[in-house]
Amino acid sequence: MRPPPVLAAAEWGGEFEGALDPINALFSFPPVIEFQIAGFDLWINRTILIAWFMTLVAGGLFVIAFRSPKIVPGKLQSACEAIVDFVRNEIAIAIIGPKGVRFVPLLTTMMVFIFFMNVAKITPGMMLPPTSRIAWPMFLALISWLVFVGVGIKEQGAGHYFKELAFPPGVPKFLYVILTPIEVVSNLVLRPFTLAIRLFANMVAGHILVVITLVTIHVFLPSMPVGWMVGVFGLVASPLVFGFELLIITLQAYIFTMLTAVYIASSVEPAH
Repeated sequence: MRPPPVLAAAEWGGEFEGALDPINALFSFPPVIEFQIAGFDLWINRTILIAWFMTLVAGGLFVIAFRSPKIVPGKLQSACEAIVDFVRNEIAIAIIGPKGVRFVPLLTTMMVFIFFMNVAKITPGMMLPPTSRIAWPMFLALISWLVFVGVGIKEQGAGHYFKELAFPPGVPKFLYVILTPIEVVSNLVLRPFTLAIRLFANMVAGHILVVITLVTIHVFLPSMPVGWMVGVFGLVASPLVFGFELLIITLQAYIFTMLTAVYIASSVEPAH
């Protein structure tokens, strides 16, 4: 009787010994540093260290690129300028309009930050995106929510903004009984919730896919006489998996930033 796949991996996997860890181990990280502040136990785990490191890398690249800008830019300055120009022209101005120029620093920071958090998923030595922990996507979604609600209040006034949000103009009044709760929940609850869940779910799925690919190579490649073929398949497929994940990483950073711009645009100008 042929053993189940996991048992077969453990039996035929060359140097691999023991059973595979449960899937929860992919997202459970013990504290690296523990300390107390005002009697509260606090700790820093691996995801926080990765987030700090990637933030320093992203910030450092932009500081180096623009520390002494040149008329004829080098490769790093050209790359960073291309990112800023893309956000400015293709997201801020294209979606929000002329008023979107003042949001370019925010949107650029958001897209670059999310990209670098995501790219940790395929970075050797890390292989873990902080955005696969729900706290980070929720934090980013909260920033987006505070910005587009704050912009709406500033541009339209609190009373007018929330009135337009809850009672869209041009709708028969008797429909407000149904429409108003939907609009309030959709604009003030579902917007940030879907922003966070979309980013979180894609990063979790991608993290699992990358781990499965690497485990397949590690477990089956040394196996003889049969299992090595599965390992070779995983090895051949790994560049495709990593290339696909790089596409998803970039796409998710763009989508989050683009939707934030869409929500800001809806707050800048009242509905007509």
